[in-house]
Amino acid sequence: MNVQTAGDDVPALPRTLGTLDIVLLNIAAIVALRWLSVAARTGPSSLILWTLGMITFFLPSALTVLELSSRLPGEGGIYIWSKAAFGDLHAFLVGWAYWIANLVFFPSLLIFIAGVFVYVPGGSWVALSENSTYNTIFCVTILWLTVLLNVIGLKRAKWLQNVGGIATGVVGALVLGAGGLAWHRFGSATSMNAEALKPDLSTLATLNSFATMAFAYSGLELGPILGGEIKNPRRTIARAMLISVALIPLIYIIGTAAMLAALPWRQINLIGGIPQALQAVGARVGVPYFGRIASALLTLSQIGTLGAWITGTARLPFLFGLDRYLPRALATVHPRFGSPYIALVTQGLITTVILLGATSTSGIHEAYALLIDLSIILVFIPLLYMFAALPMLRRHDRSTHEPGITVIPGGPVACWLVAGSGMAVTALGVVVATVPPVFSVNHTLFSLKVVGGSLTLLAVGLIFYFCRPYRSLNE
Repeated sequence: MNVQTAGDDVPALPRTLGTLDIVLLNIAAIVALRWLSVAARTGPSSLILWTLGMITFFLPSALTVLELSSRLPGEGGIYIWSKAAFGDLHAFLVGWAYWIANLVFFPSLLIFIAGVFVYVPGGSWVALSENSTYNTIFCVTILWLTVLLNVIGLKRAKWLQNVGGIATGVVGALVLGAGGLAWHRFGSATSMNAEALKPDLSTLATLNSFATMAFAYSGLELGPILGGEIKNPRRTIARAMLISVALIPLIYIIGTAAMLAALPWRQINLIGGIPQALQAVGARVGVPYFGRIASALLTLSQIGTLGAWITGTARLPFLFGLDRYLPRALATVHPRFGSPYIALVTQGLITTVILLGATSTSGIHEAYALLIDLSIILVFIPLLYMFAALPMLRRHDRSTHEPGITVIPGGPVACWLVAGSGMAVTALGVVVATVPPVFSVNHTLFSLKVVGGSLTLLAVGLIFYFCRPYRSLNE
């Protein structure tokens, strides 16, 4: 395979993604069915929280990504939007935080996959979900198989997320079917009266759940990061966005309702909630293997999610290498497969280190919660910039009298309503992510790990930027 170049010796990655690929990428990346367990653990009020998250965060995200990707459709997405609006320093901070957030997110997703997989063979395997040795070996193996598949090239690796997106849809259908069957045959296992549905937004626990559910809606910005590899990116991203916005909230809301119908919400396991619920329904209707089949499909769907995020985030260190913030080698394209293989292997190594640290120092559930909160803080910082970039670029249009591409109708007021809503939710998420879960052994230590870990990871990036050990080579 011949790799194209974009001029000035800058390698260009081949355009291989169409509308269906981006829709499936969005579903695989955003609809992490593990969030159904997290939401259901909040109780029936989670259904209202999903709806609030859709209105205040998901729809503003879709409108913002749609307009920014129409204005600047090139490779890098949120990175190049921030550079155009705020300059090099802020763009680097955005790209760095987004990349590191996902390197922290990968271990939490891998722990979830490991916790679901034990329900496939069932029996004594279920006890392994709390075993650090099992979790470490399983997670490292899946991580590196996914990395190596991406090294072989996006043309092949995209099938992992495509299959994952399809498996996500099948598992979602099974959850809905099982919940509906349980409700019809036995009645809802969780009371869903008006009082139970009303969320108490005055408590930190509810706000923390809302922030986590808003985080579950993040990911629409991932596709445009691959802008240089999308066929006709403006039209393709717009079409994929419309389809994704219609499907994703529906899956989350109905899926959570189905889980609440299948099991009492207080009994739902944080990691293994979906196979647990499906197994319970299967046992009650006389189909004992129902939970195992669903667990196998859920494992596949979440590996697809992992593949989607590994594919997208590898493009950020690739761009850092091009801009000389990090070693130029990160921008190396494989001569045969056309993949940013040095960037892929590098993020695989860093993820492995974070994973080993998390699984060796805490209980599995506490490590899982810690990684999620770190991910929320680190990914919401770039999203704050993304929402702020929207009015900034509109303002630039007015000052230069150059009409830009406008997707959001209604003028400056509508623009600020969209951006302001997104910024308010993301800022809230950053604050409440420092609140420890009720099952944390040491609440103070947990909060210190979240805040200290976030600041340390951001500081490392700023050291790279200000020291610029590789930047001088480009000047």
